[in-house]
Amino acid sequence: MTEKIATQGITPRDRLIVALDLPSIAAAQAMVARLGDSVSFYKIGYQLAYTGGLSMVGELAGAGKKVFVDLKLHDIGNTVASGVESLAKLGATFLTVHAYPQTMKAAVEAREGSPLKILAVTVLTSYNDSDAQEAGYRLGVSDMVEMRARQAQAIGVDGIVCSAEEASNLRKILDPKIALVTPGIRPAGSDIGDQKRIMTPTRAIQSGVDYLVVGRPVIGAADPKAAADAIVAEVAAARP
Repeated sequence: MTEKIATQGITPRDRLIVALDLPSIAAAQAMVARLGDSVSFYKIGYQLAYTGGLSMVGELAGAGKKVFVDLKLHDIGNTVASGVESLAKLGATFLTVHAYPQTMKAAVEAREGSPLKILAVTVLTSYNDSDAQEAGYRLGVSDMVEMRARQAQAIGVDGIVCSAEEASNLRKILDPKIALVTPGIRPAGSDIGDQKRIMTPTRAIQSGVDYLVVGRPVIGAADPKAAADAIVAEVAAARP
């Protein structure tokens, strides 16, 4: 099978996104230094962003790294658009929004003219069918993911954040240019933590995932650099 368009020309190392889920800028900077050339793509989420971590977007981009800003924006259209316009100036590669049509439309329109790519979060990987039902959704997780992914494609979103469990089905129904970005990746033997829909790196790649988001199995490892290198090697050996 030929390489998917979303990752054509991208190295296995660039397909690993390490989540800097750390309590301070100093801790994040120390982890980046420790990982060195083993990691080229980082995610900044709530924990780091809310301690001033958005200032690291330009710092990392200036050092030749790619940055995924995971803020899962969701608000009225004008507010989302203003946020996207501000974030687009920081030098990030990816930005997440929740996969609600009005939110996605506002984000896609606001990022025009910038290299920023918008990712739509379909259903959080900590959710299963009973969680979705408890939250008031009539659809199960897999059906809701498919519905939202189709809406995202029609609106012009650049990628989908989904569980690896849904990736193989989404890869069949979505344009190959749309990237599939998957959290909840756990190397064999890792603690699953609060995730409910997880998969190993090899199985994720074989299911059609383009980018793997990994946090605790790397930053919580005794040797983070070795842990990252092992995942990259696994990605390189896997075949979709």
